[in-house]
Amino acid sequence: MKNTALSDKHIALGAKMVPFAGYNMPVQYEGVNIEHETVRNAVGVFDVSHMGEFVLRGPKALDLIQKFASNDVSVIADGKAQYSCMPNGKGGIVDDLIIYRVNAEEFFIVVNASNIEKDWNWISSLNDLGVEMENLSDEYSLLAIQGPKAAEAMQSLTNVNLKDMVYYTFQYGTFAGIENVMISSTGYTGSGGFEIYVKNKDVNQVWDKVFEAGASFGIKPIGLAARDTLRLEMGFCLYGNDIDDTTSPLEAGLGWITKFTKDFTDADFLKKQKEEGVSRKLVAFEMIDRGIPRHDYLIKNAGGETIGKVTSGTMSPSMKIGIGLGYVTVDNSALDSEIFIDIRDKGIKAKVVKLPFYKK
Repeated sequence: MKNTALSDKHIALGAKMVPFAGYNMPVQYEGVNIEHETVRNAVGVFDVSHMGEFVLRGPKALDLIQKFASNDVSVIADGKAQYSCMPNGKGGIVDDLIIYRVNAEEFFIVVNASNIEKDWNWISSLNDLGVEMENLSDEYSLLAIQGPKAAEAMQSLTNVNLKDMVYYTFQYGTFAGIENVMISSTGYTGSGGFEIYVKNKDVNQVWDKVFEAGASFGIKPIGLAARDTLRLEMGFCLYGNDIDDTTSPLEAGLGWITKFTKDFTDADFLKKQKEEGVSRKLVAFEMIDRGIPRHDYLIKNAGGETIGKVTSGTMSPSMKIGIGLGYVTVDNSALDSEIFIDIRDKGIKAKVVKLPFYKK
């Protein structure tokens, strides 16, 4: 089990630590609901240093990314980021990822912790273009400082104008006394904020200064459990639950990051799938009757026939009702369709709704 550079901090703060993607990670400190509300209303800090970071360099770096990424990276300028996924050559998804364009010949890529080796091997297998690849995953820490007060709380630590940063852009600047820090206006919570990439040797200093600067704004450390409830309220996919090697981007509702303006892995297959239509779709649903949906619970129709499976589910801390995502047959995927979640052998009524669940 790997530790992040901040594991001792979490233990000292009384975090409940659990194994996650091969790392010893804080799942909660005070409790999921308190931590969730802190991020929705103020500012919270996640240690997500388990995530993977690659750098691709060289005149053909963009060409390589265009091969493996479903989205069209040629449309983003320096200082911009883009969400994408990597089709696996069989119609499924290797991983979802964020691609940062540093300049025309350098791209910074962030991948899921559990897929670091798999993603590295996949990209390497497609690299017949002489692109220089560097895996920085073990050298970098990542803090996600999230919430509506994040910009105001952190402004004293940096020369970058945080409140004017546009969503999905990034800048390099001084942060918490460390030079050349990558500050990204991204996150997985839907409540605004930033992700800060720093070297492992510097992250303890950054963590301490972040909490000093945020003290008057009610800043708190936040665990992975609240990260999951926050992302689910927004309907953001989680790799391994809502998307994986067996789900296509079109089935998962990721047509918006699947661009046929270029050639890429599985482009022909996915184009055909788009034209012919999919047989199942990832839908969002809210519980009508009392109950909490969980991963792998069966989804049934009014006649009791199994029509799909829950991929993510929870009791929404913001809305106080059960919410979830799951794949169902296309016939049952329309908005307001009545579906039934099989909870302890009982069909508990739910309905298909539009994302996000949580409206600010």
